[in-house]
Amino acid sequence: MRSVALIFLLVTLGFPALEIYTMFVVADFIGWWLLAGLCLGVLWGWVLIKKESVSIFSKLAVIMQNGQSPFAALWDSGRTMLAGILLIFPGVLSDVLAIILLLLPNKTETRNARGMPNDEIVEGEAVEVVEGEVVEIRRIQK
Repeated sequence: MRSVALIFLLVTLGFPALEIYTMFVVADFIGWWLLAGLCLGVLWGWVLIKKESVSIFSKLAVIMQNGQSPFAALWDSGRTMLAGILLIFPGVLSDVLAIILLLLPNKTETRNARGMPNDEIVEGEAVEVVEGEVVEIRRIQK
């Protein structure tokens, strides 16, 4: 238990220190463009969070209507929200992690959804009658 607390403390203190060091190295390399990139990252993160918070309920409704598991939609929305938070957090490493999260494939879009039934297709049997005699009975299936 003590080692887990120590690892948590090191990660909690180490990540911001690594972020600051990376920002200084990148700022030395590209100059003031880092500030412009960080400001655009904050704006992008804010837009992602706003968009996802509005669309989560409609995504859940569509997923449930198609008969899929809602956990995939919740996972994808949570991943997008986490990416938005990482973009708002100032730093180069957090922005890279956010971009990696956003580039992962979306499970709700790649799954085969059980579509709504087509009302134009009728299942049943077709009977062909020629001169009063049944010639052929065919089963018609979707």
